Amino acid sequence: MLEIRVRLTPEPQREDAPDELTLTLPFDARQRSRQRVRLDDGSERALLLPRGTVLRDGDRLRDEAGQVIRVRAADETVSTARSQDPRLLARICYHLGNRHVPLQIGADWLRYRHDHVLDGMVAALGLPVACEQAPFEPESGAYFGGGHAHATHPHDSESLPGSPRDAP
Repeated sequence: MLEIRVRLTPEPQREDAPDELTLTLPFDARQRSRQRVRLDDGSERALLLPRGTVLRDGDRLRDEAGQVIRVRAADETVSTARSQDPRLLARICYHLGNRHVPLQIGADWLRYRHDHVLDGMVAALGLPVACEQAPFEPESGAYFGGGHAHATHPHDSESLPGSPRDAP
């Protein structure tokens, strides 16, 4: 089985190159640096990256045969709340963060792994919640890889205007 031990330097967002392989994983699997993975073409690899590595949508890897593999965030069951009121969004982010809930934050929305209890709390705080299937890219932070080398990764600024993943 071929091994993947190299994470390539991030490059600006672009479409997949036709010769690139892809690896689609949910967030939980993108946090595990050592595992057996099945690429989208069905082939298997051993992922052996440095411990603590968190893969993000668009990251590029290289296997020992020299093939480039682009990481894709899989659709997952998530809860998304939208508001044009930044103070209300900030208030809800505070309450979710106080519960150590990983959050993906956009300009006028927030997203977390679906949980009916959290959905009820968010609704009680004033925002309707939609359960949907979407990629989940939570903010990097002290508990999710932001406290070390990934802090300058381009996906850490996903909620900036113009980001291809800005709108859910």
